[in-house]
Amino acid sequence: MKTLKDFNFENKKAIIRVDFNVPLNDKFEVTDDTRIQAAKSTIIDILEQGGSCVLMSHLGRPKGFQEEFSLKHIVKSVVDVIGCNVKFVEDCIGDKVEAAVANLEAGEILLLENLRYYEEETKGDVAFAEKLSKFGDIYVNDAFGTAHRAHASTTIIAQFFEGNKCFGNLLAREIESIDKVLNNSEKPVLAILGGAKVSSKITVIENILDKVDHLIIGGGMSFTFIKAQGGKIGNSICEDDKMELALAILKQAKAKGVEVHIPVDVIAADDFSNDANTQICAINEIPEGWEGVDAGPKSREIFDTVVNKCKTILWNGPLGVFEMESFAGGTIALGHSIDKATKNGAFSLVGGGDSVAAVKQFGFADKVSYVSTGGGAMLEMLEGKTLPGIDAILK
Repeated sequence: MKTLKDFNFENKKAIIRVDFNVPLNDKFEVTDDTRIQAAKSTIIDILEQGGSCVLMSHLGRPKGFQEEFSLKHIVKSVVDVIGCNVKFVEDCIGDKVEAAVANLEAGEILLLENLRYYEEETKGDVAFAEKLSKFGDIYVNDAFGTAHRAHASTTIIAQFFEGNKCFGNLLAREIESIDKVLNNSEKPVLAILGGAKVSSKITVIENILDKVDHLIIGGGMSFTFIKAQGGKIGNSICEDDKMELALAILKQAKAKGVEVHIPVDVIAADDFSNDANTQICAINEIPEGWEGVDAGPKSREIFDTVVNKCKTILWNGPLGVFEMESFAGGTIALGHSIDKATKNGAFSLVGGGDSVAAVKQFGFADKVSYVSTGGGAMLEMLEGKTLPGIDAILK
């Protein structure tokens, strides 16, 4: 696996695929610069060696040249995070870009315009990728969030850099962290899978059953398992067409010696609202007209015990409707449990949009071993798939 350490960037131009697809408010200000922060280490390493950086990214899903999706809006945030001047060019291919790249000196940064202004980017167009390739001596992929897409800038471009391509620090850390959980883990290994739907996690569950000792199934998907076993779940979310699959997963886990932990009690609400009336009830005895919205106190205690006897922990998906303050308790309690286990030497990896949002919201981001930056990309790696953006560098 080639990384920045395998190259000397002195007087070289690195063309770096970053993931600066950041949220903007109605004044076009960046509201969360996490993804820019994540790319900082790679950019600084190259600049400190006397190299220059040509940064390329997408932003949103524009239909042609739409001003609101211009990367010019994020230049100030990139400057604030990186701590040095950033040049910007209002295109990502063509004469204007060629001139800007030609004038780029060692220690300087140039940010190209939104790649997705061209449909060739998402189509993985070879000619478009070749045009982009002219802007650097070494190709660095540091965009884990788009590594599962075979786009021109994430995958196709790599073929024009035979022997001169590598992973940036962020992407290398992502690969190492997921590999640590799946293939080089210290036992016991725990996977915590939450969220609303079993269907979105089936392949992940099937792929990790051979690698884990414990599996916590929480959030909305737990009700499909409970109903499949004959429990009463009231108005709780459930995928009736996945109940047989849920039973098959439990059977498979038992055969492989994996202990499955499902909540035993829940906070139930009479309405999907922060101000709803609530009660604590057994997860298999939720009354009609009520729905489970968070893990109950007994479940939190059980999960705390499981978490703190494990040495490797993967967390993907919240335990309740954490976006509503009244139903965030289970997810916060789990965060505290993982924090405690991490302090005691466990390796903890958090990934997936909702889990990442939860650990940031409740202040756990710096209390776990690693927070992944790619939701879909991470899920595909956990499913055992080879990501095209990663494969292109390894070839």
